[in-house]
Amino acid sequence: MQAETGKAAAAPRRGETAARDYLAAHGGPFFELQRRLGLLHEKSLKSGRRALLFVALAWFVPLLLGMPRSFLAPDTPGSYLGDLGVWGRFVFGIGAFVLAEQQVERGLHVKLGQFLKAPLIAPGSVGAFADAVTTALVRRDSRVAEAVCLILAVAAAAMAFLNTHAATESSWAVVVSPEGNRLTATAWWMVFVSQPMFFFLLLRGLWRHLVWAQLLRRIARLDLRLVATHPDGNGGLGFLASYPNAYVLFIFGVSAAIGAAVAKHLLQESLTTTTFSIIASGWLVIVLALFAYPLSAFSKPLAELKEKSLLMLGTQATRYQRLNERKILGTNVAAASADEAQQADDIADPSKQFETTRKLSAMLLSRSAVVPVAAAALLPIAAAGATILPYKEVFSVLKKLLLL
Repeated sequence: MQAETGKAAAAPRRGETAARDYLAAHGGPFFELQRRLGLLHEKSLKSGRRALLFVALAWFVPLLLGMPRSFLAPDTPGSYLGDLGVWGRFVFGIGAFVLAEQQVERGLHVKLGQFLKAPLIAPGSVGAFADAVTTALVRRDSRVAEAVCLILAVAAAAMAFLNTHAATESSWAVVVSPEGNRLTATAWWMVFVSQPMFFFLLLRGLWRHLVWAQLLRRIARLDLRLVATHPDGNGGLGFLASYPNAYVLFIFGVSAAIGAAVAKHLLQESLTTTTFSIIASGWLVIVLALFAYPLSAFSKPLAELKEKSLLMLGTQATRYQRLNERKILGTNVAAASADEAQQADDIADPSKQFETTRKLSAMLLSRSAVVPVAAAALLPIAAAGATILPYKEVFSVLKKLLLL
């Protein structure tokens, strides 16, 4: 008996330990490398300092390597300072990815801990919850995953090299001559350092979000202590709906790179309001789908909770209302029964609970919860569109999308 009690007490402790250990920005070979180099330590990510360092490596060093041509006026053809793609990827993109680590880690840590603080995990599922978190930690620290991210980053850099080498006009990256194209020292640094760094940080961030997504989907299959009449309108899971906002900076970094690429392309093309709307709405759908994937796993338990609760409350409501009818009329109008008349007369009125349950939403991804991340996704795209379209038209499209 004492052994069973000990096991029951050990499960919550193991769940709390696992939840406390889940730090989204910690772990893995790249984190360990930065720790050994003194760029961060276990208790401080030093995001601001590392962001400056990485941006300096990716953007400022190539600027120095390209002197004096790098300092040509931004509006000069082939100017390094005027290259929107360079700014989007290596300043705003890399800077945002590194700064986002602290925000993501804190946001996800708080959300995960709430499952046990509420508590939403049924006692019999705390052990399974701990196992799910432990599995997520193993995936977070995966050497294979980070190796794949690095390989894909190098492949993307190689593709960028091929595109740059095939240029038809000289620029900060390539010198075009009858003897053949020649990459500058700045371009070579981009190929071996800047481009792989950008794509690696991007892919690593996406992988870790996938790990979190799989963790949430596994938690959604556990026995959860949900209640249909919870004031958050989501059975007690309303706190989870706002987790995408932890990724505001990360999404802004991705959008900055995409927006810069779009603007660079549009400078040589025409753009209509309709085309811009399609681009902006398409990107917004992709971003929202990224967060809808993990949150959609909770739709099934919430829908089942609503259905069962309405049925039980409906049964209670029938008994309560027929009791009141007998008190007022002395009998029931429909299907009066002597056996029913002998039932207890202290049935509680479930009307308020019934109405509240009817309003329960099985969807955790709502417009109000994702407005910040939607804005982060759209603003760089809007800035790109504003290089061609009138500001009023761009603002109108942006406003419509944010109010959907």
